[in-house]
Amino acid sequence: MTLLAKPWIWSWLAAAIAFGLTLALTSGRGAGELAYAALSFGAFAAIVGMGQMLVITLGPGNVDLSIPATMTLTATLALKVMSSDPGTALLGLAVALAVGLGAGMANFALIFLLRLPPIIATLAASLVYQSLAIWSNRGLRIKPPEGLADFSTGRFLALPNVAWVALALAVVVWVVLERTVWGRWLLAAGQNMRAARLAGVPVEMVRAATYLAVSVFAGLAGYLLASFSGGAALNMGAEYLLMSIAVVVIGGTSIAGGASNVPGIWGAALFMFLVVSMLNSYGAGAGVRSVLTGTIIIAIVIAASTRRVRA
Repeated sequence: MTLLAKPWIWSWLAAAIAFGLTLALTSGRGAGELAYAALSFGAFAAIVGMGQMLVITLGPGNVDLSIPATMTLTATLALKVMSSDPGTALLGLAVALAVGLGAGMANFALIFLLRLPPIIATLAASLVYQSLAIWSNRGLRIKPPEGLADFSTGRFLALPNVAWVALALAVVVWVVLERTVWGRWLLAAGQNMRAARLAGVPVEMVRAATYLAVSVFAGLAGYLLASFSGGAALNMGAEYLLMSIAVVVIGGTSIAGGASNVPGIWGAALFMFLVVSMLNSYGAGAGVRSVLTGTIIIAIVIAASTRRVRA
């Protein structure tokens, strides 16, 4: 009963069920390949999901809609700087993280200085970032350096390298949330921002660090995704807008703020990939996938609200 009381367990159970159903469609063939693919593609959703989780933890109204454009811009600029030259992977990573940091600073400036709602601020900023990506890309598709491409598509101890990166990041985020003062500040601000401010919590500093973190995570995801897929495309981050929110909600993080759930992010990321795999098996298009994702989010929000009312 104690395990079932954990919010994150349900996303993992859902992922296990989806895995079984997907295997049933293929008569049990390709279990290893399916698990490997789920870990590979789920890693990108987990990275952006953890960033979105931090923002949503701040409370109602906090969400970052600039994640897809930030991913595209960072990937485009990083690949342009590397120019497929060997030995430039770290330079490209530095550029991606710096661009992500700049995007986060710009987002928070719009929110704090202009007093714009986060949804409006990040949506408006995303248009600017996407335009910059289009201007800098100009139809070119630059391949990542061979060593970086090999790392992104490679494996270590039978697990994808990108999954190891996402797992390491998840551990860091969990430690920060559970074992540091900043983590307690974030949860306190999400539970009641006014009370946290009166208690001496530097709320604006916490908000700034959170919006910077989500953009840096998006930059890292864009850099890895472009390296994994062999180049940056102008629509490469499009599916991660809804995905980043879906994995947070499905993973058990409270949309009311003040509660994060790192393990649930990974379970939800795997679940979403497996659901998409099942839909692809039936020939469902992107529209059907979006409708299903939205339906799942609505159902979970309703279920969570019902539990709070009964409590």
